[in-house]
Amino acid sequence: MAYKPGPTYHQAHLSRAPAMTSFILDHSLLWSTLILLADLLAWQLAPYRNRGTKVAVRLCLFLLYSWLLIGTGVSPLQTPAWPDDTLLQLSATALAIFWWLYLARVLTEILGLLLTHRIGHSGRLLQDVIGALVFLVAIVAAAGYVLQLPVKGLLATSGAMAIIVGLALQSTLSDVFSGIVLNTTKPYQVDDSISIDGIEGRVLDIDWRATHLLTTDGSTAVVPNSVAAKAKIINLSRPADVHGVSISLQLPNHVRPRRVLDALERSLRGTSLLLVAPPARAVIKASGETTTEYVASGFIAELGKRGEVRNQLFDLAHRHLEAAGISRFAEGMAPVQSVSRARELLDEVKIFQTLSVDAKDQMAEAMNGKEFTAGQRIIELGEVAEHLLVIGTGVVSAEVPDGDGFLEVGRMGPGEIMGEQSILGDTPSAARFTALTSSLVYRIDKALTQHCVEQSTAVSKALNKLQAVRQQSSHALLLHKPMTLKKGGFLSWLQKR
Repeated sequence: MAYKPGPTYHQAHLSRAPAMTSFILDHSLLWSTLILLADLLAWQLAPYRNRGTKVAVRLCLFLLYSWLLIGTGVSPLQTPAWPDDTLLQLSATALAIFWWLYLARVLTEILGLLLTHRIGHSGRLLQDVIGALVFLVAIVAAAGYVLQLPVKGLLATSGAMAIIVGLALQSTLSDVFSGIVLNTTKPYQVDDSISIDGIEGRVLDIDWRATHLLTTDGSTAVVPNSVAAKAKIINLSRPADVHGVSISLQLPNHVRPRRVLDALERSLRGTSLLLVAPPARAVIKASGETTTEYVASGFIAELGKRGEVRNQLFDLAHRHLEAAGISRFAEGMAPVQSVSRARELLDEVKIFQTLSVDAKDQMAEAMNGKEFTAGQRIIELGEVAEHLLVIGTGVVSAEVPDGDGFLEVGRMGPGEIMGEQSILGDTPSAARFTALTSSLVYRIDKALTQHCVEQSTAVSKALNKLQAVRQQSSHALLLHKPMTLKKGGFLSWLQKR
């Protein structure tokens, strides 16, 4: 018997490949169904780190689904032809219809991914509208190509139904299209702090019907998109680094406006949280029969500190108006009793609150005031003050040494004291104090103050606590000061050319 060589490994492998392909194509309808299930499970359960990977996997599964469907003779562009096998005919028709819906879903995901990269989360509403249109086109195409339905009649009927539904849902459709306009023009986005017709809050979501706001009191306000599109919108988050803050005060008309404006301008200078540019200012907003309304406004860099700065400005305004002798007078009335400004200050200074009335009266008689012009030094760095100083009017800046220069650690106003270090231990001042505005500072003799410290344990504890708090604040500010990078080398040489 003659020897017949068997097939080589390569020939056997090639012969098995067509057989495997034939097996897959013979059972393509089953494989197509399994791919649909795999796509659903992969989209919901697979731990993808980003959406792009999920969309890429779905696109690959759709292409594989299309290859299997076309390979078995099922075309999405015509009705499947298996009249002799009813079950096969129904299965092929269903899979062809699913092909159109699958295509619509893949296109929707791709368009959503592109919109998200381009306009962020605010493109979700636009993505939903485009997705609805894509699915509508897919359904019409499946009805025309696969089911061979009269699409023209269907479209005509759908058009009539659309008119009826549109009239019934006129307000809802107005919200939808207004939402599209808001997402396209982007007057605000998610996480922006806005005000819509006086309703102020942070944007939580923009859906088909309305904009959802988280208000300052913690509640949720739902503003219809049609209302938001027509309303006056104030976006408090833009620009990102400049936010306005203002306070409003009403004072009697008999008070001279210039005195009030000067006091309010000193109040604005009393906080370092306000930006230098645009400059802060105080103006008269309106004048009535009995009162005049004043507004002090400025700008801050962080919107989250708006409430803190407002509270600080109200407190500073009260102190500076009190220092100017304004808020002590009610309209049309004189003060009940004449009290010197020095005596009033002793009631305002916290460290002297425990002193008796006689002790405060005695100390007030020994106090004398000194005027300082803007920019004039009150206490130099390292100076041993001969008095305890109490600010009567004006704004004083406290600075500590920081390398070759000085760093401002705070600003002080009426009722605050300086020079406590020399009172406690005859130690030199660790900071320098400079008048930012014209100021009146009252001086209390060191010997008298030290006598009060010796006689009152509460005064001694208050002075020591004040000194410790100021030292701790200075150290914390120096530690958290942002580092300034010095440019050098080749980059510096290029900038000088």
